[in-house]
Amino acid sequence: MRTSNPTLSDSTFSKVAAGVTNPMTLQGTVNKTALLLMILLVPAAYTWNATMANPAASGMYIAVGAIVGLILAVITSFKMEWSPITAPLYAAAEGVFLGAISARYNMVYEGIVLQAVMLTCGTLLGLLAAYSMRLIKATENFKLGIVAATGGIMLVYLATMVLRMFNIDIPYIHGSGTVGIGFSVVVVIIAALNLVMDFDFIENGCAQGAPKYMEWYASFGLLVTLVWLYLEMLRLLAKLADRK
Repeated sequence: MRTSNPTLSDSTFSKVAAGVTNPMTLQGTVNKTALLLMILLVPAAYTWNATMANPAASGMYIAVGAIVGLILAVITSFKMEWSPITAPLYAAAEGVFLGAISARYNMVYEGIVLQAVMLTCGTLLGLLAAYSMRLIKATENFKLGIVAATGGIMLVYLATMVLRMFNIDIPYIHGSGTVGIGFSVVVVIIAALNLVMDFDFIENGCAQGAPKYMEWYASFGLLVTLVWLYLEMLRLLAKLADRK
């Protein structure tokens, strides 16, 4: 079982599946994913309204949400058994972050957030249907390709963050030109295909009889991918809007 999602890495389930009497189920994972999304929406609505009322406050919400979310993600990745507590906290932190950053995007590109949400939900449902009908299969070569592509994207983003500390930007790929839009399209596709990896990973975890708390951990991993996909949708739509 290989996935490019760092929170759902190789052999995660097999490490904890031995001797389990109350295993995780697919329905339980679906329920907990829905709960995490509802938890995310509450602080997101608050920081959205707060940012709309006072745009200057958005920086604080974005920084706090991003930092706390990153810390909780790292803790959850290393302490999977804590996920029933840390996963909801992560969802809340991401809500703080996403509400503020979404409001900032919407101030510049009115209506872009609704479009990004609809595209993200549509992609999730479409890929889930395709995976359920076995139209898309997470073969070994498929997994290796997505792992390599995701790793490359993460390296580009890491290099971008480091270079911007010195007021240097990587040319073309972050702009609204043809190259920049093409880059964003590729990133959106890779982020979306990570969902297929996550579906496969969850299915295998249920088949292997992983413990019940892994429903929370698997839902947390899926949420990580959804947040990434939504942010990439926002970036792509913003670049397309700049072209008009």
